[in-house]
Amino acid sequence: MQITFRCDPCLFDLLPRPLPARDALPAWLRAMPPRAFSELHGQRIRTVKQCPPFIDAMSHGFMIPLPCDVRVEPGRLSWDWDLPPLSVPGHTRSPISFHAPEQVVGTPLHTPDSVIVKFNSYWTIELEAGWSLFATHPANRTDLPFRLLTGLVDADRFNEVGIFFPAVWVDAHYRGVLAKGTPVAQVFAVPRAAATPIYEAMTPERSRRYAELSAAVLSKPGVYRRQYRARRVP
Repeated sequence: MQITFRCDPCLFDLLPRPLPARDALPAWLRAMPPRAFSELHGQRIRTVKQCPPFIDAMSHGFMIPLPCDVRVEPGRLSWDWDLPPLSVPGHTRSPISFHAPEQVVGTPLHTPDSVIVKFNSYWTIELEAGWSLFATHPANRTDLPFRLLTGLVDADRFNEVGIFFPAVWVDAHYRGVLAKGTPVAQVFAVPRAAATPIYEAMTPERSRRYAELSAAVLSKPGVYRRQYRARRVP
């Protein structure tokens, strides 16, 4: 699978590039302890830092970075970004714009004070035929003051302009600077062909294997990681 990111040639050496999500893991994940004391269990237990599915979800696909610092103040988002003249007609120059909150009326995303921002993309994204781009909030990143709206774009066909990423601003008390490079969207390719569901009762053999694997997982740590987790290609 090949994914192609393109931008205005005037910005090619200025923009932070979409990067593999594994290279954008947050500092808090790297700093957190692998074990912590549990009052419930009365002993130290493993944290999610040792949970491969948790880590692999955060490492999957690519992160779309914020192209510049954005200052957040009460009722105001601002940036000081000196862009050169662009060569592509009609290209956006603003890193952020807004959606009318009425666009999410009737959804759980809407409140009387809803603020819907739109992270404008400076990169177009092209996928191979038959694949779509799944765009969602960076996995497990509830520390970010916004929540991206999840979307699916047929980027094998729609790839001549950048994909914009709408998000609900959820932290009304946030003050400070969203730094250049902050991940605003996690994207990855998914096949457009629908899967065919099959429903079956377990056979005696599968029931036996279920019991064996369940016992192994409960008896010692790392069974999934050592025996079942697929190797991620750098």
